Amino acid sequence: MSMSVGSDSGDEDAVMSEINTTPLVDVMLVLLIIFLITSPVVLHLQKINLPIETNQVVKTTPEDVNIVVNKDGEMYWNQKHLANTDELFDFLAKESVKVPQPEVKIRGDQQTRYEFIGKVLYTAQRAGIQKVGFITEPPDKG
Repeated sequence: MSMSVGSDSGDEDAVMSEINTTPLVDVMLVLLIIFLITSPVVLHLQKINLPIETNQVVKTTPEDVNIVVNKDGEMYWNQKHLANTDELFDFLAKESVKVPQPEVKIRGDQQTRYEFIGKVLYTAQRAGIQKVGFITEPPDKG
């Protein structure tokens, strides 16, 4: 280690212009040693089995109820245009008393506002529908 004891000329008030890097190097070496010792401990991960993504083909049965909501908020029941949520409620109330109760599947446009989908969900809940699902496109694998 080096130490500065003053200037060569004996002037006590002289400005020291060089930086003493010895303490900086010492600290950096200690940190390097600590990281080298602790990195194998941190990188030793617990072995687990992650779930595998699978797409299950859903077979649509004639009993399933398909509701389509386009980007303008218009609702369609199996290709039949519905004027409002009251008409949808009447259709769903008839379906909710069937045994077994059919599934309601909502297919919404990508640009449909959440408000329109929420109205369909709320109407299905009011009608007593137990199973409501959403139909989406799977992401591309490539």
